[in-house]
Amino acid sequence: MEQALDQRRLNGALACAQEAAREAGKLMSRNLRKPKKRNEESQHDIKLELDIRCQKVIEKVLKHFDPSIPILGEEGFTGDVTESVRWIVDPIDGTVNFAHGFPHACVSIALQSMRQSTRGTKRHETLVGLVYDPFLDEMWTAVSQKAARMNGRLIQPSKHRRLEESILAIGFSKTKNALDEMLPAFNHLVYKVRKVRIMGAAALSLAWIADGRIDAFMEKGVRIWDIVAGGFILERAGGDFYHQAIDKEYRYAMIANNGHLRRKLQPFMPKDKS
Repeated sequence: MEQALDQRRLNGALACAQEAAREAGKLMSRNLRKPKKRNEESQHDIKLELDIRCQKVIEKVLKHFDPSIPILGEEGFTGDVTESVRWIVDPIDGTVNFAHGFPHACVSIALQSMRQSTRGTKRHETLVGLVYDPFLDEMWTAVSQKAARMNGRLIQPSKHRRLEESILAIGFSKTKNALDEMLPAFNHLVYKVRKVRIMGAAALSLAWIADGRIDAFMEKGVRIWDIVAGGFILERAGGDFYHQAIDKEYRYAMIANNGHLRRKLQPFMPKDKS
């Protein structure tokens, strides 16, 4: 499969992901204002029955591209997700927003392939990324070796180089530890940037940086399915997607930005305590 992922196949994968995202988006749009069944609920998170339904819709469409490719999804894995090629899916990124009828949520889909570095180590590399906001009908896409787009239009990040000019998104994950770690960053940076935004959908924040709407986004404890597609889109748009794994549960520390702000934000990122 790895060798078969030439440009034609990648274009086909993107087309399939677009179809899957639109099908899930229809389900989201139909149910935004309706009562929603909650499968799980904690202080800082909600799991909906619609999360699972949307992932099943996406899986069904993605299988049309190649039924042998495993899917690493927020709502469960299908197949062996350590294989050389895999899909990564977040069926509803921004579930808490969506559960409350707040139309700021999206579908996130990425395709990865295992590559060997010059040092001989192997890691998954993203080749296709898609983030779809069904409420504004905005779809950001990127394919390896090609520029990122939104609804077919070329996109690029902002040019802001000073924190004072910047709009910064901050995420707080779901645990008390994550809140405790990120609150000092918020408390310092709120005085240094133009505005801080806490929007609750990481994939959309990444797409918005790629499209020049905001300038940076940082979070510790964010999961791979929240950021992998949007981060790839940001990179293909010319931005900077710094992300570092912090455990084996697909959690990352991340500073995404327009390409000019990582060094200025890095001192505020909580240090790894391990």
